[in-house]
Amino acid sequence: MTSERVRRPGPSVRTRVVEHTIDDETAREDRLITEEPLEIRVRAGILEPRRAWVTMRTPGHDFELAAGWLVNEGIASPGSIAQVAYCTDEDLAPDQEFNVVTVSLSDVADVPHRHVAASAGSSACGVCGKDSVADALQTRAASPWTGERPGADVVRRLPEALRARQTLFAKTGGVHAAGLADAGGDLLVVREDVGRHNAVDKVVGARVLAGDSPASACLVLSGRVGFELVQKAAASGIGSIVAVGAPTSLAARLASEAEIELWGFTSPRRTVRYT
Repeated sequence: MTSERVRRPGPSVRTRVVEHTIDDETAREDRLITEEPLEIRVRAGILEPRRAWVTMRTPGHDFELAAGWLVNEGIASPGSIAQVAYCTDEDLAPDQEFNVVTVSLSDVADVPHRHVAASAGSSACGVCGKDSVADALQTRAASPWTGERPGADVVRRLPEALRARQTLFAKTGGVHAAGLADAGGDLLVVREDVGRHNAVDKVVGARVLAGDSPASACLVLSGRVGFELVQKAAASGIGSIVAVGAPTSLAARLASEAEIELWGFTSPRRTVRYT
């Protein structure tokens, strides 16, 4: 008798490819990073759960993603997350079972109904960069970092340390990574995801669900630095951001206003600090 139980989707899937080189072509097996939707619902007090967000993500660490997103969006405080669980509604199709997460909060919150991140907007929305920075600082949940931050010699080592723990990238080449590190360069937690913003939410959520503060000396990123990533760092009280790529103009402006030290173009031999 075949079981009808649906298997939880993995972070990568097998595929068949034909590799073409100058001299030959070879049929072989390869792996693709999994991309699936995740719906985050929030139950505040005795209220029924409400949909707060839908994102495309790499399955794995879904509870951390949900918790980190709520904290970084200012919807929940780290101490208010009482429970995180996959939704068991009877109207969900079997293949949706692991794509809906419900977070129960211990206090009542004003849960927004939205399908895009709060920091997103069109080019015609009428909000200038100055307004965006002001809004981000007004809604930040944590105070600016006052502890020690990594120096340039430590900063230059961080991307390689992150790369050594990017196991999904090694298999698929199609995933971003984020890590939280202390001032000495020791990585506290590393997470990967098809979305760079999801990877940041996952590392923050990992700390929150472990009962630790998400505030740390440094956030390490495998790519560029967009405004929304600095916004998340500010919300969690992170002291510095180290990236392999460049920041955008608005990201650099928010980092300065939020008292976050920002490093880009980081490699073992070079890094650029934005002042």
